[in-house]
Amino acid sequence: MDRISGRTALRVQGRRFASVLGGHQSSGTRHPLVAVAMVLPLAIVLAVVFGGWEAVITQASSVVGLLGR
Repeated sequence: MDRISGRTALRVQGRRFASVLGGHQSSGTRHPLVAVAMVLPLAIVLAVVFGGWEAVITQASSVVGLLGR
């Protein structure tokens, strides 16, 4: 029983966090800028660690192309 209430609390906390970011909408999609803000720090860290700047630039241009549609 305690485990279920803990999961419920985490779910509620996650929803509150998403609503603070402004990315939670009734359809369940998040704003593209919120998605970019979530992914960008990890992409930078991976690029620095593995030296894959070219791959990051290629992926970023692909994302920009998708957002521009």
